[in-house]
Amino acid sequence: MAATKKAKRKKAKKKVVPMPRQARDASRSTPVTICGLTYHLRGHEDPEYLQELAQIVDGKMRELAKATQTSDTTKVAILAALNLADDCMQVGRKDVTGSPMTGDAEKRLDRLVTILDEALAG
Repeated sequence: MAATKKAKRKKAKKKVVPMPRQARDASRSTPVTICGLTYHLRGHEDPEYLQELAQIVDGKMRELAKATQTSDTTKVAILAALNLADDCMQVGRKDVTGSPMTGDAEKRLDRLVTILDEALAG
């Protein structure tokens, strides 16, 4: 009976495994402001890079809000997303040198879309 209790106590002890660095970094939150609202983005990207992305989105949304004379941020966000997607398609998924995007660039573009989706979801 004593052996059974020891075995149960042994099973109850869990081995603590340190979290991988990449997983810890994913929990880092970067506040960005788009159209006067602050969003906390989480990801592996450099915070300065996320700020730059937010500035691009903010600029596009403000440009479209002024052009369409609407204050509906959801409509403006959808128009901005469509405009930015069109920009990507017009480039033909090529980098700034005109060469086809690498797999890494494709992955980054996909992450940007995810970040935009999360920001729009609130």
